[in-house]
Amino acid sequence: MFSNQTKHPTEDLSAYCHGELSLKESQRVAEHLIGCLNCRREYEEIKLGVKLAERLPLVQAPDSLWDELEARLDNRDIGDNKIIKPGARFNTSRFRSLPVAIAAALVLTVGLTAFWIYRQEARPSWEVARLVGSPTIGSSRFGQRGQLAVGQWLETDNSSRAKISVASIGQVEIDPNTRVRLLETRATEHRLELARGRMSAHIWAPPRLFFVDTPSAVAADLGCAYTLEVDDAGASLLRVTSGWVALQLKDRESVVPAGAACATRPVIGPGTPYFEDASEAFRAALTKLDFQSGDAAVLSQILAESRVRDTLTLWHLLYRVNAGDRALVFERMAALAPPPNGVTREGVLRQDETMLRLWKGELDNIWTGDSSLRKGWINTWTRTLGKIKSLEGKR
Repeated sequence: MFSNQTKHPTEDLSAYCHGELSLKESQRVAEHLIGCLNCRREYEEIKLGVKLAERLPLVQAPDSLWDELEARLDNRDIGDNKIIKPGARFNTSRFRSLPVAIAAALVLTVGLTAFWIYRQEARPSWEVARLVGSPTIGSSRFGQRGQLAVGQWLETDNSSRAKISVASIGQVEIDPNTRVRLLETRATEHRLELARGRMSAHIWAPPRLFFVDTPSAVAADLGCAYTLEVDDAGASLLRVTSGWVALQLKDRESVVPAGAACATRPVIGPGTPYFEDASEAFRAALTKLDFQSGDAAVLSQILAESRVRDTLTLWHLLYRVNAGDRALVFERMAALAPPPNGVTREGVLRQDETMLRLWKGELDNIWTGDSSLRKGWINTWTRTLGKIKSLEGKR
């Protein structure tokens, strides 16, 4: 295995694609793929090759083909008593006269395989395992395992649970009284809709491949584990246990790291992320600011209750409050975690993106700790801020 983020795990990509690595090794490869475009591109090529190989039909070659090959092999360089040794250069000239029919058969096989793949992709599905009780797909119960096709609903009652295999990139556990639907599954995007209830996702793929639509936001996975619940009114609560998740609705976005949570509301969208160990007064004031008529007194309480770690929340507020309040947020952030060289008060107040990214890179040490995840998440988080806004527009 590779020792750090600078060494490319080229030799491990095939094993990673086949699920042959340990959980720890798989996680490290996934983290490397987040920040390395070359390895990501090579991984996608391997994945495509595996996909094609797995779907090739197993057919028996006609006897006439083997007879023809044996006859031509018997006529090879026997007179010179030449033996093909391991590692020797293979002489393809002796096969140049093989019948055109063989080539035609190969072309036909590839064509039929491609058509078969197309037919399968046109009606994709995910495997669902029953954990307890009697969950249903559509209106039908299933045994230990079932198939959830695009457009179908998976529902659990108050005594049933299920587990979904998200293609080859992760798993989602569905809690009781939950309703989810498979919206999309293809190489570049896998998408669920969570109408109500609670789900727990564990995704080990590179970021921005798995999405969950809720009535009040879209959750974009960045390579992580999290829980997401939706109540009957369409409000949701996201809790992240590892990695990062982006929540977005129109032009409002929140990027939530491990240990943090974020609430959403219909029409409004995602609120401001916060660490769950923040004070009760801090969280109550933040709810008022996000979803009620928060005033200057509410913001003052948030700033007064802020700890160093709560700069996560303050960072998001720099994008959400008006220009006058932005100065107050900056002053509190600067007192808790002074900006690095090159980041000025004036630049932050005018929302200079370069300065904000530079400061964010320093703050990331506080939010996530100095772990093996940190370097990849820095780049992911900053890229996401600019790109997540167009997530819905591209659908």
